[in-house]
Amino acid sequence: MTKKPTRQFFANVAGILSIGLMPTLVHAKVTLEPLVAQVGPESDVSVAIQNARWHMNDGDINVLTFRSMDTLFTTRKVARSGNPFALPREDRTLDFSYRFEGKTYTPDEFLDRTYTNAMLVMKDGKIVYENYLNNSKPDTHFMGWSMTKSLTSLLVGCALEEGRIRSLDDDITDYLPELKKGAYQGVSIRQVLQMRSGVDYEESYEFDSPGIAARNHIQALVKNVVRFADVARDIKRAHAPGEVFQYKTIDTAVLGLLLERVSGGSNLASYMASRLWEPLGAEFDGFFIMDGEPGIGREFSGAGFNAAMRDYARVGLMMLNQGKLNGKQIIPADWIKESTKPAGPEEGPIDYGYQWWTVSKTPAYSAIGLQGQFIFVDPSTNTVIVKLSYFPPNDKDEAAMRESFSFFEAASKWQPE
Repeated sequence: MTKKPTRQFFANVAGILSIGLMPTLVHAKVTLEPLVAQVGPESDVSVAIQNARWHMNDGDINVLTFRSMDTLFTTRKVARSGNPFALPREDRTLDFSYRFEGKTYTPDEFLDRTYTNAMLVMKDGKIVYENYLNNSKPDTHFMGWSMTKSLTSLLVGCALEEGRIRSLDDDITDYLPELKKGAYQGVSIRQVLQMRSGVDYEESYEFDSPGIAARNHIQALVKNVVRFADVARDIKRAHAPGEVFQYKTIDTAVLGLLLERVSGGSNLASYMASRLWEPLGAEFDGFFIMDGEPGIGREFSGAGFNAAMRDYARVGLMMLNQGKLNGKQIIPADWIKESTKPAGPEEGPIDYGYQWWTVSKTPAYSAIGLQGQFIFVDPSTNTVIVKLSYFPPNDKDEAAMRESFSFFEAASKWQPE
């Protein structure tokens, strides 16, 4: 039986407090991170949640936050429907090695060297390897970050096929007239897909002296006081449309706004559910985190989608099958082909198509998300790899990213026996 505290116990505690041996919390108060407080208006979001969002990318907690976004944000469900499409499997040991910076490593070493939460490898349409680490499991929902851009591109392909978008060469402000005052006027939908809009939005997150992207991150996502695409209304121009490739999340936010506008009174989550997630035979519901104030915010189409690993693998397998899966042509085959080829000259190790990264001088391509999220597809070897990671932020020489692609290349060439 547990004994009740005695009067003497309470007297002892009071004595300790009176002589300062136990800290007092009488004057304690949760305070907002100063860099957040100095940007934009006050927020109705609790200070504790704002602070948690501010730190969600930090290297000591992202192993958890990247799979807990529904505890940090208002979300909107992307519903699955019916029986899941069964992914065939034929488990194999990853009995190959890979080279990185002059040294040879095993796949087991790769997992921790590149901060892996979960990884899945498919060969010829079958799962040959699936592994969940750090207490994750098959129903864990992982933040896709900018892999979301690639999914948004698939939905643009659907809207074009359905005639909701007349032509990729249309001025995007024909559909979004509220953007005519800014630099998006005269920019084609194709140029936005290719990240060649020319608008002045440097994807830089130096929060000590925040520019437009850093301020937008704080106001739209951390504080929820504006919508992410709002800055597109009066944004300035840096380059002529189509002239320069410059990666920027605002372009994909505008594509999300376009999809919402042409979807016939729906929203992005509902359109994605009916055009992609349901026909794909997804095993689990997905969800978007929402930008802006509750009730008027919208799906963060530039980086806010969350899903289970096998469902990301279903997307990859559909891409490998030229848009077909579960007995259905889900995405037009022509769109798969067009969106996964480089839009400009192949100058780097990876280049860019319609919101998909292409591996230069190969048929391989990948959806890539912040701090190590990948859906890698190599049609030449019928390989799909999903890797969900927690890379440390500000990896200046991108070692984990480069090592991941070294592994992908080796895994793609590997032929299990």
